[in-house]
Amino acid sequence: MRYLFRFIGYVFGVVLALPAAAARPNFVFILGEGHGWSSTSVQMDDAVLASKSTFVRTPNLERLAAGGMRFANFYASSPRCTPSRAALLTGKSPAQLHMTFVGEGKNDTGGAANGRMLTPSASLELPTGETTIAEVLKRAGYATAHFGKWHMGRANPREHGFDENDGANGNGGPDNVANPHLKQLYAMTERGMDFMTQQVKAGKPFYLQLSHYASRQGGDATPEALAGVKTWGGNLNERELAEAAATLDLDIAFGQVLVKLDELGIADNTYVIFTTDHGTPGRNPPLAGGKGTVFEGGLRVPFMIRGPGIQAGVCSHVRVIGEDLFPTIAEVAHTTEPLPQGVEGGSFASVLATGGKGMVARPREDFVVHFPHYDKDPIGPASAIYSGDFKLIRVYETGALGLFNIAKDPGERHDQAGEMPDKAKELNQRLSKYLAAVNAQIPKPNPNYDASRPAATKRGRQRKAQP
Repeated sequence: MRYLFRFIGYVFGVVLALPAAAARPNFVFILGEGHGWSSTSVQMDDAVLASKSTFVRTPNLERLAAGGMRFANFYASSPRCTPSRAALLTGKSPAQLHMTFVGEGKNDTGGAANGRMLTPSASLELPTGETTIAEVLKRAGYATAHFGKWHMGRANPREHGFDENDGANGNGGPDNVANPHLKQLYAMTERGMDFMTQQVKAGKPFYLQLSHYASRQGGDATPEALAGVKTWGGNLNERELAEAAATLDLDIAFGQVLVKLDELGIADNTYVIFTTDHGTPGRNPPLAGGKGTVFEGGLRVPFMIRGPGIQAGVCSHVRVIGEDLFPTIAEVAHTTEPLPQGVEGGSFASVLATGGKGMVARPREDFVVHFPHYDKDPIGPASAIYSGDFKLIRVYETGALGLFNIAKDPGERHDQAGEMPDKAKELNQRLSKYLAAVNAQIPKPNPNYDASRPAATKRGRQRKAQP
């Protein structure tokens, strides 16, 4: 039909413009909450069988992976949700934004709790002066919407480019309840599908973001999902049963979105993305650590994408980080606006177009996760720098350095800092240079620290106080 329109246009001496939606792709971005690298039934690394769950089943996420590309080495920008979400939207690191921690459920009380270090005061509000990917797309003619968990301050998402939204929701959702997951899961899905339908009728390209709430607590699943999981067998304990059922509900809701895309006839022109903000609390086998730690279990998370030009069923081993999403979406959407100053991510559009090969060209060769807070790890405030196959962890309380070859040792079992002191020193210097360049907030020694008093800061038990 489009060629008929063009032919008629040429006959009458004019070129008729095609509908915008036909020329520009749509985006559906699903952001989970705390789903670790091995928390779905999609094997994230084709060489690591343990990179998928042994008891969770997510057939619709499997469908997404089979129809597109999954990344074995995708990293959240922080082991906590607020900083990670801000980085996804802006392409800037939490260190640069000074958004390095969270407000709700905050454990980091630094020196007030007799911590050895005085930790910085993190910003909890995404500045309206920062440009988000939604704003860039909106200026390019896209309709934009955000439904679900916001958790980046109290300003309405409208102030950040999302004209349609359900509010600046925190962990409690619009109703401010303890476990909003079950109700909001299907409610936000319905809102999202209505939004897509409206834009297709209007002939307008769209960017839709659905951000889910925590779904791991008992009681967060429908009776139907619980009953379904029980038929699987496998002698699941209560925690596993609750987690599997809640994740199954999320997968079912996601499946509804995929069906709607098919019904609307736009599946082939829509990028569908699934990832999450950080690792699962406490357990992310075969990785060490989890939520609230800079070890791999807190940072390496699922990432799957399908869309125009992406080869089906591919597992890419290219390292991608949260900040890369902004420039990638901007490129594949064919926006002409220059990237905002200070964007630290690089586009991986070429990786998508070449079967998962190549590299991401970022302004800096390395990337850093800066987490200068007390939280769920006994080592306390820490930063990590990734460079090639190596990862260095700096512990601020003691000054200790841990060096890991994550290509060979993704479980971070073997600290090579003592064996490779020059490499550790080099990466530590590069880490300092980066933190200074972005004016990062650094923990400082607490002059009132009393070693005879136990710190009141809550910390987890993921691993020993090393490196």
